[in-house]
Amino acid sequence: MPIPRTHKLMRSLRRKPALTGLALLLLVVAGFAQAQRGFGGRRPQSIDMDFSEVPTAEWHFARLVYSNASSSRRGRYGAWTTDYPDAEYHLSEGIGRLTRIDTGQVSSSGDGGRLVRLSDESVFQYPWLYAVEVGQWYLSEAEAAVLREYLDRGGFLMVDDFWGEYEWQVFVDSMRRVFPDKPIVELAEDHELLHVLYDLDQRTQIPGRGGQRPGTVPHWRGVFDDNNRLMVAINFNMDMGDAWEHADDAWYPEPMTALAYRFAVNYLVYSMTH
Repeated sequence: MPIPRTHKLMRSLRRKPALTGLALLLLVVAGFAQAQRGFGGRRPQSIDMDFSEVPTAEWHFARLVYSNASSSRRGRYGAWTTDYPDAEYHLSEGIGRLTRIDTGQVSSSGDGGRLVRLSDESVFQYPWLYAVEVGQWYLSEAEAAVLREYLDRGGFLMVDDFWGEYEWQVFVDSMRRVFPDKPIVELAEDHELLHVLYDLDQRTQIPGRGGQRPGTVPHWRGVFDDNNRLMVAINFNMDMGDAWEHADDAWYPEPMTALAYRFAVNYLVYSMTH
């Protein structure tokens, strides 16, 4: 199968006990407190758009590069750059510490992460793909066809950091080009994604840097294949990317960072074992 899978992953995780909530918080706070930040939450002035890198580890933070919708508010580089590269840096550090997954480490400047376009065959080399601010994305028919093939062949897409009904409709407009015949459904509290390693059925909203948004309700939704495998994990009205990005910032609430790490581990384990 072109998309790499890991057959030893669950056995290795069983050999390494899941961390308690306190231990996870200590790792997140102490382990990352001295980390050097990339762009300090600001948009980078330049990005090395090298799409020729090949996988060197079992898992890399693979970020989807997409075009902005005509209504997007983003400028030079687009909405897909949100939280880059700090989210990559901190999450890769966390995955390496909390699991036995062979993780491609990312430097504070973003080296080691992977930028992926749907116009490039390299997308099929990564089992997990992250797309941020999809309330501002646009997928062409050709890009939608590639994403559909990627997901049908075993890939996993996580989308994050979009809010309100307007951004939901922008997301859905492109998602319908990917799967016009598959519904978007709410994940039940007993779904395996929320329990594959950590039990995460609290339905707690993970806030962005501006805090929780009044009037917004968090939703964990998804798109499933014909065998009931979750292909697209949809984090609506929440911002896990900010929680990863600001893992070493004292002002960001520590429990939310710890929760976002648990979700990331669950998503990754699910994606690489299903």
